[in-house]
Amino acid sequence: GTAKGAPINFHLMVSPDDSEHVVQLKRFLRKLTFKAGDDEYGCSRNEIIRLGRHHTGKHLDDRAAFTAGANQFKVSPDQFLKEWADSPWMQKNALIAIAAGSGDGTSGLQRDDSLAALRQKLERSAHVIFSSNPKDRDFWLGNGAVSVEELAKTYHGRKPCLHGSDAHDPEDVGAPALDRFTWIKGDAIFESLRQVCMEPELRVIVAPTPPSGAFSSQTIKSIAITNANWFIDRELPLNSGLIGVIGGRGSGKTALADMIAAGAHALLPHLTKTSFVKRAREPVDLLGDASVTLTWKDGGQTTAALRDLEFEGPRVQYLSQQFVEQLCSADGATDALIREIERVIFTAHSQEDRMGAESFRGLLDIRASRGRQRRAGHERAIAETGDRIGSERDKQDAVPEAQKRRARLKIQIDQDKTERAKLVTEDAKAHAQALEKVSAAADTLRGRIEQARRRLEALHVLADDVKAFREWREENEFEDFKERHTATDLKDGEWAAFRTDYVGDVDGVINSVRAATTDQIKRLSGPGTDRLKDHPGKTQVTDSGDPSSSTNSLIPANTNLTDLPLSVLEQEEARLRRLIGTDEEKRTAYRTLSDRITASQTQISNHDKAIAAGDVAEEKISALLAARNRSYKGVFDGIEAEEKALTELYSPLNERLSQAVGALGKLTFSIRRNIDLAAWAKKGEALLDLRKEGAFRGRGALTAAAEALLLEAWRTGSAEDVAKAMATFRRQHDENLRNGAPVEKTDKARYRAWAGEVSSWLYSTDHVRVSYGMQHEGVDIETLSPGTRGIVLLLLYLAIDTEDDRPLIIDQPEENLDPKSIFDELVELFRQAKQRRQIIIITHNANLVVNTDADQVIVSECGQLHPGKLPEIGYTCGSLENADIRAHVCSILEGGEEAFRERAKRLRIDMTTA
Repeated sequence: GTAKGAPINFHLMVSPDDSEHVVQLKRFLRKLTFKAGDDEYGCSRNEIIRLGRHHTGKHLDDRAAFTAGANQFKVSPDQFLKEWADSPWMQKNALIAIAAGSGDGTSGLQRDDSLAALRQKLERSAHVIFSSNPKDRDFWLGNGAVSVEELAKTYHGRKPCLHGSDAHDPEDVGAPALDRFTWIKGDAIFESLRQVCMEPELRVIVAPTPPSGAFSSQTIKSIAITNANWFIDRELPLNSGLIGVIGGRGSGKTALADMIAAGAHALLPHLTKTSFVKRAREPVDLLGDASVTLTWKDGGQTTAALRDLEFEGPRVQYLSQQFVEQLCSADGATDALIREIERVIFTAHSQEDRMGAESFRGLLDIRASRGRQRRAGHERAIAETGDRIGSERDKQDAVPEAQKRRARLKIQIDQDKTERAKLVTEDAKAHAQALEKVSAAADTLRGRIEQARRRLEALHVLADDVKAFREWREENEFEDFKERHTATDLKDGEWAAFRTDYVGDVDGVINSVRAATTDQIKRLSGPGTDRLKDHPGKTQVTDSGDPSSSTNSLIPANTNLTDLPLSVLEQEEARLRRLIGTDEEKRTAYRTLSDRITASQTQISNHDKAIAAGDVAEEKISALLAARNRSYKGVFDGIEAEEKALTELYSPLNERLSQAVGALGKLTFSIRRNIDLAAWAKKGEALLDLRKEGAFRGRGALTAAAEALLLEAWRTGSAEDVAKAMATFRRQHDENLRNGAPVEKTDKARYRAWAGEVSSWLYSTDHVRVSYGMQHEGVDIETLSPGTRGIVLLLLYLAIDTEDDRPLIIDQPEENLDPKSIFDELVELFRQAKQRRQIIIITHNANLVVNTDADQVIVSECGQLHPGKLPEIGYTCGSLENADIRAHVCSILEGGEEAFRERAKRLRIDMTTA
């Protein structure tokens, strides 16, 4: 516990192998001082037993009892760590875990700055962190705010994050929140926890499901050999990760590799005089009718008779010992070829051509940045153009409804005028005709005034937008702009020149137009009115008296009505209505009809604008479609620019390789576009109803159409070729796409939305990726025939080629490499490669088993030789956490004990077996 804040939960994970562990644990706990409230007590033997039986604890001893809210045992961290440091047994047989939460973990210490040192001490002493938070995992793996180097310096290295269900009810057992299950790779024994501490990134994960690793169709689950009495294990299970096969010389290690390669139809090219199958068949055939069957993780099987080997569609990549020895001779490739190739590419450029980059990768990013940014810009333009096309389509769709409403309003106006005419008596017709003219002029002025008011409101919005741009939007965009171009290394004073502002006096323009618009509204409205306030109704006359009560016209004869202000026209309207109506009821009805006619005419004006916008939408859409096609072509212009940059980047090395001899001279680089056609087609199929009759019925039809018309252009064509291919695809399949719509065309809103999604998908380009690869004599390295340099293949398959996911079998690669290169160059490559493909390695070197954290160790043993038959061969399987397997590793492999000690140093745990 801590002096301040909530208690911190320490957890001791102890291996319960025998009663001695219980005795030693009790002995350790008796040395601690427990607290109940403000009192301290030493623990007796019975109290330790009680401590194990009762989580909350009723009593510490006969002298004191816990009170509510203080029913936890509190231990001084300093004392606990001191006793831990003084107990070799605890250090050897237990691990410390500490919670990371804010309630009962170290995060709770953040509330008090004075506890920062204590928090660091507690976390430094822990081997395991109890947390399911992904941010905590990133932090303790060195992928968060603190680097791996800083973790090693401050916290004694990286730490695994584990999580339980934290169940408080039976139904919650095994059902952690958010499906954050803890998956630990290893045997179900305590020693697996030690391995987790050694490999916190690869041996444990908190997730709904465990890591998938290699594809099941590309993973060998087991090997079985029939009609072979010399093979003791009728079926041998194989792990899906990294398998280390060890044993003494002549114990059957290579025999197992040959059998697996034979079952995968990959052995035939490796039948040399030193191979197991060759020696077992010649001069006397000792194999007989033996056959090998591989069972794959997806349930499939491949079988091969050892008398009739095939090499057709090999399911594995086999680098036999003889193959590697042949290709790693003195005049062959170096042990660090891949790293050296990138270094050579970089150093082949002059200092001024390196553009300030410090590595091959940095130079690659600089060279390819122009093409990538061009591509990104056109991709944004495609998305924006799609939105604008959708807006114009909406305007088109609105025209029929606007026309219908306009027609209905026109009928309504005619009806209202007819009804209004009925209210006028015969002797008032002259007044009615005059009113008709005055009202028409007044309506015209009202429209002009409302238009001016809308303009005035838009000017207010424009002023606000200008203000927002200056206050925060420009700053954000400017910072993003600087971030995209950090490589320019401009100074703050130089960056100031790139600030964005308006080219003219926008404030003056806005204020001038706003003032002119305000004056226009006042002029049109007339004196004694307030037209600037946002209220419905008529102009409010503020002059004294009521001119509309006059019996004489307020407007002189032959006056142009449109030259008068609205206030005068409205007073004349009111005067004429009074003269027309014989009673108040008719005057009210006349005014109501007149107002409705005016409102309908305003709506007709709005519909006219919508119809006009729809009439020109088709022309705008045509222009936008052309712009989108240009942007689509522009994306591939950017891709071609990136490819050109890559070609220029590799050209110095290609020139050097063309002059080289041996295997190095046969190596070349190629630029390629990787097309994820399946992902593109999957998105398209999700937008279609694949049950409908048509060209795209059923899964796969869309893929086939794209393969026929688009794939080759995407993969190798120019920007112009791609644009033409897409035009052809649309010309042939637009109707097929429309026929597969999952919504009816009569539902125009949903259909228009669907059509927009289809267009966005068609012109998407996220499935096109530029990559580069190595070739040998024009043949991709993943399809190289035997005779190529084995070390080149080895490093390429481990470090560069991510497309070949077949199992990789390597027989004793260390025979041609010095120990330092194994540790420095190969260990990490193996660790990374085993996450995506199954690897089987036959070795005598402990670094390739221990430091790669082999998922399975197979120990081979060979019986006595007998005339005329093969000796019995047996295999023992297990994991590194298995004490017997570790003993085999230490006794058989070169540097076994040292490899374990070197790995243990990273966490300061004694990994020596009991």
